[in-house]
Amino acid sequence: MSRAGKYPVKLSDGVVASIADGKLVIKGPKGELAVPMDTKNAHLVDVKVEDGHVYVAPKDAEDKASRAMWGTMTRNIRNAVEGVTHGFSKAMYMKGVGYKASVSGKKFTLVVGFSHDVVKEIPDGLTVTMGDTPTEFTISGTDKCAVGLFADEIHKIRKADPYKAKGIFYKGEKVRRKEGKKK
Repeated sequence: MSRAGKYPVKLSDGVVASIADGKLVIKGPKGELAVPMDTKNAHLVDVKVEDGHVYVAPKDAEDKASRAMWGTMTRNIRNAVEGVTHGFSKAMYMKGVGYKASVSGKKFTLVVGFSHDVVKEIPDGLTVTMGDTPTEFTISGTDKCAVGLFADEIHKIRKADPYKAKGIFYKGEKVRRKEGKKK
């Protein structure tokens, strides 16, 4: 069982938190994020900001849903603080003949073996930077969830093929190769 909720979230230097309009607003050097506290289960916990820390406590310590939301809300706040302080990123690369990517403004274009180019709109708050080669890129931003969702969208365009070892990969992703048919 996780003990994530028991420890208060320490606000780093330059990070300010305040509660307004049912949201915990966290401002830092990389931007501003709001953690909603008026969602379906967020009412099960109490959140308060005191002397450089954010404290989260369950309203009913015996209620299982309240205890679960205690850890979830603490992790969401911790991720928001880390996001406005350091940010999050996902490094990705592509393998395949003719595969390449490019960024122009808020458009991310992928050439991945289809009869057409795949053009994705880069969501607000995220940036896509190209690596040393046209097959490497990094998705970064302050919101961990938004970075992961956009990276997953890109990954699903051309999943890794275990037979040919081509597709779009996360850096460090292991794809177990399969043997083809034997005659």
